[in-house]
Amino acid sequence: MIWNAFAIALQEISRNLTRAFLTVLGVFIGVAAIITMVTLGQGATLAVKAQISNLGSNLLALRPGAGFGARAVGVPNFTEKDAEIIGEQVAGIAALAPVRVASLSTIYLHEARTSAVTGTTPVYFQINKWTVAEGRFFNDTDLRSGGAVCVIGNTVRTELFGAEDPLGKKMRIGKASCEVIGLLKTKGQAGMGDQDDTIIVPLSTLQRRLIGKTSSHDISQIAISAEDGTNAAAIISDITSLMRQRRNLQKNQDNNFSVFDTRQIAEALGSTTQLMTMLLAAVAGVSLLVGGIGIMNIMLVSVTERTREIGIRLAIGALAGEVLLQFLVEAVTLSCIGGLLGILLALGLCVGLAQIIQVPFNFNLQINIIAFLFSAAVGILFGYTPARRAARLNPIDALRHE
Repeated sequence: MIWNAFAIALQEISRNLTRAFLTVLGVFIGVAAIITMVTLGQGATLAVKAQISNLGSNLLALRPGAGFGARAVGVPNFTEKDAEIIGEQVAGIAALAPVRVASLSTIYLHEARTSAVTGTTPVYFQINKWTVAEGRFFNDTDLRSGGAVCVIGNTVRTELFGAEDPLGKKMRIGKASCEVIGLLKTKGQAGMGDQDDTIIVPLSTLQRRLIGKTSSHDISQIAISAEDGTNAAAIISDITSLMRQRRNLQKNQDNNFSVFDTRQIAEALGSTTQLMTMLLAAVAGVSLLVGGIGIMNIMLVSVTERTREIGIRLAIGALAGEVLLQFLVEAVTLSCIGGLLGILLALGLCVGLAQIIQVPFNFNLQINIIAFLFSAAVGILFGYTPARRAARLNPIDALRHE
């Protein structure tokens, strides 16, 4: 009986395709919007986590100030001795590198720009998962001698050197000229900007040749890589206790430094992205309800148009339940057609938009099934009232209907 009702439903829908399409448009748009929002949101979450992971291996960052942004006025930086003592006294650290960052003018021939210049030690490349595309990293010999050498990111290469091979060329950075000995592999964008817009030099070179050293507190960050399987919370606690002692903070004083765990940052950003995705999907789901109202409206019209047909069926012995089932199946069929069309549209939108906004396309079968079942539920919910109205018609009154 259900298959027969389904065949009749398709026949009725095919009689007026334009009206049927306009009827399911709300469901069609609603399903497409929900799937697109959730799929792209999940892709964005994966992209955020990948970018944070790309920053370093089990990376911890020790920074002055209480927040992740700009350093608070009056808060002292760290010293190289701070980095040395942390490496000696805190267990579970695989590698550690003091970092000093400066924004300096860079010039090559007729090209000039301002770039972020990072002074650090060779282990910094290991901690931050940098790999060299051409040339080499600077080494401990360069660090001890304060050699005028640098390693550049792909953005710097493109902006200053264009198509020219930068290896072996000398570029002016701040007060001095440095030889380009290495080109870093591209990392792309991250939450804090373009990772490839960077120049990395030995810390001693930055201190002696480029900007000078006016204070022992000239380390703006200490990059730390924890050993695999180590409890990051325990390392953070040990570093916090040690730095409070070294910075002479009393018990009633707040920390004037912060230790950030990139894994925690990734989880926090991922949770925020997922929450926004769910909110947007909920907003998109409103159009499904609008589509359901459209289905109810057109089914009520259909009942009115087919009153004599209903009267004939009831007069020759059809049960009220069979009439109710017929109209309910028609409503669900309309809704499911809208759901299927919405899924197809969503897949096309997701593939295209994922490439445009540069997030991975993460096909989620579960959300597609849920959206389709929800569209069917909308058909049942909003189709029941018209179907019940049809089933309750009096056969004699229905036959008299003009």
